[in-house]
Amino acid sequence: MTDGAGGAGESGALPRAPGCLDHGEDGRLDRQLAFLIEADRLKHVLRATTLVDGSRPENSGEHSWHLALYAMVLADQAPPGVSIDRVIRMLLIHDLVEIDAGDAPIHGDYDPVALALAEEAAADRIFGLLPPDQSAGFRALWAEFEAVQTQDAIFAKALDRSQPVVHILQNDGRGWRDYGVGRDGFLRLVGARVERGAPVLWRWLWARAERYFR
Repeated sequence: MTDGAGGAGESGALPRAPGCLDHGEDGRLDRQLAFLIEADRLKHVLRATTLVDGSRPENSGEHSWHLALYAMVLADQAPPGVSIDRVIRMLLIHDLVEIDAGDAPIHGDYDPVALALAEEAAADRIFGLLPPDQSAGFRALWAEFEAVQTQDAIFAKALDRSQPVVHILQNDGRGWRDYGVGRDGFLRLVGARVERGAPVLWRWLWARAERYFR
C-alpha cells in the first residue's frame, strides 16, 4: 500500500462520481435541507437573557445548543424513566417556532393566547418543511414539550427555566432588575417548573438566587 503521495493508496483515492438521485431521494433531501437552512434563522432571534459575561443578548440558537449540553451534563438530575436522548432532541427544536413568533420573555408583557396561536402556526409551517414522516415526529415532540405532561417534557422544561437563572446569577441579578421580577413571580414561573422536574437543581439555584428577592 502506498502512502498516498502517488495517488494510488486509499488515503489518496478520489471518490467515484455519484450517480443521479432518483426523484424520491432528491425530493426528500430538498425538504430536509430546506428545513435545516430555515433553522439557521433561529440564530437571529435575540433573547432577554444575556451571555454569561453580560456582553450581549443570547440568541435562541445558542440557547438551544446550551440546553442540549445541560441535558447531557445534568442527566443525573433527571427522575427515573426520563430518556435523556429524547430530552436533548426536544430541547434542540423547542424554540424553532421563535423564527416566526419571536421570543417572549416569561417575565415580560405579552398576550399568552395570541402567542400560543402564533407558535402553533409557526410549528405547522417550520416542521412542515420536512418530509411527512419527519414532520409529524418533530411536530409531536415540540407539542409534547409545550404540554409539559410527560416525564421527559417536565425535565426538559426544568432545564429550560434553569439556564437563564444561571446566566442572571453570573450577572449579579441584572435580568431580574431589568424586568422588575418579584419573589412571587419568580417562584411561580421559574421555581415551580424547576422544582417539579429537577428538585435538587432547584435547591441549588434558590440557595443562590434568594438574596435577590428579599
